[in-house]
Amino acid sequence: MRRALAFLTPLFGASEPRPETLTWFPFAGAALGLVLGGVWWGAERVWPAAVAAAIVVTADLALTGLLHVDGLADSADGLLPHLDRPRRLEVMATSDIGAFGVATVTAVLLLRWAALAAMAPSPLLLGGLWCASRTAMAFTARTVPYARPGGLASSFLGGRALPTAIVGGALAVALAFAGPGMPGAVAVGAVVVGAAAVVALACRRIGGFTGDVLGASGMVGETAGLVVAAARW
Repeated sequence: MRRALAFLTPLFGASEPRPETLTWFPFAGAALGLVLGGVWWGAERVWPAAVAAAIVVTADLALTGLLHVDGLADSADGLLPHLDRPRRLEVMATSDIGAFGVATVTAVLLLRWAALAAMAPSPLLLGGLWCASRTAMAFTARTVPYARPGGLASSFLGGRALPTAIVGGALAVALAFAGPGMPGAVAVGAVVVGAAAVVALACRRIGGFTGDVLGASGMVGETAGLVVAAARW
């Protein structure tokens, strides 16, 4: 658990990722979501919904050390333009952010903020959605080819995907359903669909996943889940 939190957040110092670290991703995601849900619940008792939502989005960026949003920006710059495969990987490896990355990050953060502002605070919902996104990351890392040999995520490779997916999926649905009920459970499904869409695009364009793709899939999946949960049920 400590290694998973150390990799997914700036907390607990640097930690070299290992295959068994992925087993703890769902639990680390659930913990992060519940903390953010607590921030959401407390902030809305002090500020209007829009301000509380902005605080939650900011807290999420801080708790993840901008790791996932950086992956989202790099993935957008590498996967969306018309480039050949080597150039895509090269673009994703650079620290520069282009127009595709800026536009994608802006759209995703706006959607997250708007969805949160439209809902009553639910720590259990965020716990379920964040658990689902990290479960999707772990499942991807154990089932999809790695597109960049020797990269940071190569330390994760190995281990069984199905047990982690079953445990993580069950925990995500249980948390989300215990919050807003059926809309929460459906929102968990939206997380899976959003994350899978990013991974499918990466497989088509670079032949597999990278660390950036994992971060992007988590961000897109969580955002899809929030938007679905905020619908007029």
